[in-house]
Amino acid sequence: MWSEAPLALHEALSGIFGSISLASWIFLLVPQLLENYREGSAEGISLAFLVVWFIGDLANFFGAVWAGLVPTVIALAVYFCFADAVLITQCLYYNFVNARKAANQKSAGSEAAQNDPEQPLLRRSSDNIGLPGSRRRSSASTFKRRASGLRSPLPTIPEVESSSKAWLKKTVCIILVCSAGALGWFIALKVGAWRPTSTDDDANEHPAIGAEILGYLSAIAYLGARIPQIVKNHRERSCEGLSLLFFMLSLLGNATYGAGILFHSTTGQYVLTNLPWLVGSLGTMFEDTIIFTQFHMYAKKEEEDSSAIEE
Repeated sequence: MWSEAPLALHEALSGIFGSISLASWIFLLVPQLLENYREGSAEGISLAFLVVWFIGDLANFFGAVWAGLVPTVIALAVYFCFADAVLITQCLYYNFVNARKAANQKSAGSEAAQNDPEQPLLRRSSDNIGLPGSRRRSSASTFKRRASGLRSPLPTIPEVESSSKAWLKKTVCIILVCSAGALGWFIALKVGAWRPTSTDDDANEHPAIGAEILGYLSAIAYLGARIPQIVKNHRERSCEGLSLLFFMLSLLGNATYGAGILFHSTTGQYVLTNLPWLVGSLGTMFEDTIIFTQFHMYAKKEEEDSSAIEE
C-alpha cells in the first residue's frame, strides 16, 4: 500500500506548490472583476489581452481532453474558460454602456452649445467627453483626489495610509490563498484524494502529438496575451483600472506551478513532456514583472503630476 510508504520531501513540496497554484488560479480573476465593478468601467484592461488569454485556456482545455487527463483537471479547465468568458462579457458590457453614455453626453452638450452660442467654452469641454480614454484618464476619482489634495494642508498623509492599507490587504489575500492551497493539499492527502506519482510512470508517458501541439499553442497564447496590455499601459502612461492583486495572483500561480513540476522530477524526459507548460508559466512571470514595473513607474508619475498641480 502507498499509504505505508514514507512521503518524500520533494513530493510533498511538489503537491503543496501545485495546490497553491490551483488556489491562485481559482481566485485569479476575482480582483479584476471587482475593480471593474467599482470603477464602473473596463477601460483599464486590454480586451485583446483577455481574448488571447481565453484562446490559451481553450487550447489548454482541448489539450487536457485529448490527453485523457483526470476529470478534475478537465473540470478546472472548463472553470478557467468560464471565468474568462465572464470577465470578457463584463468588459464588453461596460465598454458598450460607457460609450453610449459618452455619446449621449456629447449630443446633449452640442445641443446646449447650439442653443447658447455665447458660451463656446462649454462646447469645447463637452466635445472632450467622448474622446477615447478621456473618461478614464480624467475620471471623477482622479479629480476628487486632486481636489482633496488642494483643500487639505497635509494631502500626503491619508494617501500614504490608504496605500499602506491597500498593500496590507493584498498581502493578507496572498497569505490566505497560500494557506488555502496548503490546507487543501493536506486534506486531499489525508482522505486519499492525492498521492505522488512515480517518476518511472512519468518516463513512460508520451502524450498524444495533438495534445502536445495544443499545449504549445496554449503556452504561446499565454506568452502573447500580456503584450497588448503592456503596450496599452506604456501608450497611456497609466495602469489605472487594473487590479495589482490580479497580477500578483498570476505571478504566484505561475511560480508555484513551475515549482510543483520541477520538485516532482527534473529528469530530461519529464521536463521535456512538461516543457510547454513550463515555458508558458515561467515566461509569463517575466512579463508580469514588466507590468509590476509599470505600476510603480506610472504611480510615481501620477504623484509627481499631482504635486505639480498643487504647487
